[in-house]
Amino acid sequence: MPQWLQNLADRFYTNFISENRWKYIADGFVVTVEVTFFAVLIGIILGFLIAVIRSTHDKTGKLKIPDLICKVYLTVIRGTPSVLQLLIIYFVVFGSVNISKVLVAIIAFGINSGAYVAEVIRSGIMSIDKGQTEAGRSLGFTYAQTMIYIILPQALKNVLPALGNEVIVLLKETSICGYIALQDLTKGGDIIRSRTYDAFMPLIAVAFIYLVMVMLLQRLVAGLERRLNSSER
Repeated sequence: MPQWLQNLADRFYTNFISENRWKYIADGFVVTVEVTFFAVLIGIILGFLIAVIRSTHDKTGKLKIPDLICKVYLTVIRGTPSVLQLLIIYFVVFGSVNISKVLVAIIAFGINSGAYVAEVIRSGIMSIDKGQTEAGRSLGFTYAQTMIYIILPQALKNVLPALGNEVIVLLKETSICGYIALQDLTKGGDIIRSRTYDAFMPLIAVAFIYLVMVMLLQRLVAGLERRLNSSER
């Protein structure tokens, strides 16, 4: 075996096999997926609610106070770094409470994602022609029914690529979980680096895993787009 290949094998053994260090990566991967999945759910629910409130106010002039609250929320969340929001929620909001770090991360990223999802969905709602709303009302639908059955399905199809991009951004943003000592994927790789003093292999492995996850998400979004487009034909 060539010397360089032997050295590579030795480094691989030291970083991943020795003392079962691969478990840092595996455990971190599970945490990253868990935080991303539940944060996306919170972000979509929160984003839908805010988008409907804001678009309803823009179209009808109603819901002035809820719209004002939503604007303040959007300004604060989009105007401050996500790492700072994570630290505030962990050390200030839940500072005196014994709470799971995973749950804190889910809440923090869910709240952060909700602000961006809200504007994405609102832009999709506002892009639908006013005639669609008028057609729904002429069929006897209430405003809420028109929004649910006519406007939102069309808006979602229009903003699906942007929503997919938000999920990808959120997945990568979870790498800051280490700031609250949560062992996510990135933190797992960094722990191995601190034990072996070899930065290349653990960090490249983490980067590769993130890349694979992003590529899978991109294919999933592309598949959903194709199905939506084919259903129109």
